[in-house]
Amino acid sequence: MDSEVKAYIKKQRSPQKEIIEKLRDIILKTYPSIKEDFKMGVPWYEGKYYLVGLKDHVNIGFSIEGLSEEEKGLFEGTGKTMKHIKVFSLEEINEEEIITLLKVVKKE
Repeated sequence: MDSEVKAYIKKQRSPQKEIIEKLRDIILKTYPSIKEDFKMGVPWYEGKYYLVGLKDHVNIGFSIEGLSEEEKGLFEGTGKTMKHIKVFSLEEINEEEIITLLKVVKKE
């Protein structure tokens, strides 16, 4: 794990810390060889995904470049190149759903 990513996760408070760890595990399990970076103050995964701990939730961000309007509708936000899903608790993480969204972005 990138040392900056490790430090970022460590400084998060609960439940954001545990949510980030779980989402990160899903990304790395789905794509074991994905490159993890620390850019713009948060963990990034090949410019396709990011994780950010916020005041009361975590956003998992997704690149929407090259997606159809229908596919873009699967995500929240108004970004032109990135959108996100908000996660407020560990219990609401649906691993199969997250994997499906990861694969939509990677076009698999």
